[in-house]
Amino acid sequence: MRIEKFGFGSITIDGKTYQSDLIIYPDGTIKEPWWRKSSHILSKEDIESLINKKPNMIIVGTGINGLMRPEKGLAEYLTSQSIEFIAVPNEKAVEMFNRYFGSNKKIGACFHLTC
Repeated sequence: MRIEKFGFGSITIDGKTYQSDLIIYPDGTIKEPWWRKSSHILSKEDIESLINKKPNMIIVGTGINGLMRPEKGLAEYLTSQSIEFIAVPNEKAVEMFNRYFGSNKKIGACFHLTC
């Protein structure tokens, strides 16, 4: 699985373009659209289905300008579950996802496609 390109409001994965925020599960399944209870705050509940898949790492694309933020305590909770947590603007998140997906790590990701 590879993210081929992204821009404001879209992301292309393995030849298919998505225009809504999405989650990528470790097995390559994509959930789209992905809604959060608060548009620019990422909560544990927002990624519960991903956490339940027991990834080694969750990469969060926080938007083109990085405006989505993890809620207080989320990183600590994920660390306590032995999940490495990375929340960075989409450009860096795409780079990291493409580097790690398919490696010996079980990777999950979610992407906010705007702001």
